[in-house]
Amino acid sequence: MSTDTNYILERISLPKLPLSFKILFTGYILSVGFGLLMAGVQIMMTHGMADGKVGLSLDDIVYSYYGNKEGTKLESKLNGSMKMNAPDAERLTLIKWARAGAPKEEWATTIEPIVKKYCVLCHVPGAPMGDLGTYESVKKHTESDHGASFSSLTRVSHIHLFGIGFIFFFIGMIFMLAEGIGCFWKAVIVLTPFVFLIIDILSWWLTKLSPGFAWLTIIGGIGYSIAATIMLAVSLWQMWITPLRRKA
Repeated sequence: MSTDTNYILERISLPKLPLSFKILFTGYILSVGFGLLMAGVQIMMTHGMADGKVGLSLDDIVYSYYGNKEGTKLESKLNGSMKMNAPDAERLTLIKWARAGAPKEEWATTIEPIVKKYCVLCHVPGAPMGDLGTYESVKKHTESDHGASFSSLTRVSHIHLFGIGFIFFFIGMIFMLAEGIGCFWKAVIVLTPFVFLIIDILSWWLTKLSPGFAWLTIIGGIGYSIAATIMLAVSLWQMWITPLRRKA
């Protein structure tokens, strides 16, 4: 197998690719790299604000998957990822209402106008974020915060495994054409993001059952991010910089 791989790389490798292939691979790498960066920003803006503080912490992960049993889901969101979407006075009104048991007599006069002004633009029937257009739909979010539901974990898990798995597959295919890296280390680097992706997804389920597993989520995310960055950087370097250095 090693001989076969070397035979292929003698004829097809990143520095020797035609310009059209280099442009194709570079476009894909830049798009994927920017997409992974935006995914990180999205995580910081959602899970990273679960505890009401900027930056991703273990508490953020625990609140997102296990829940915050000391408060309601509505309060957790208003103090976390939704904190910037409404003024402090309106958020405090909603929080006090939730803590008081969400009395229905205050809905039409006090709560519904706030919800309509700041919430229903995104929280409409059928939206991924959930519907907040009626008293009953909002009342569900004033119960104790139990974190992510098993149904939502199932949905998000299969989306991430399929989507990110495909991304890592094509990144790995490009990286396998790199020169100067032994077959063993190529295999290790290509396998690494898949392993950490599985650890990341598995950690969601484990944290849902016990908050002590939250640290696995951070390890999984950091692990596959580093591995993907190495493959992307090496691929770009060998396609564009290596040929220039050889000519110099």
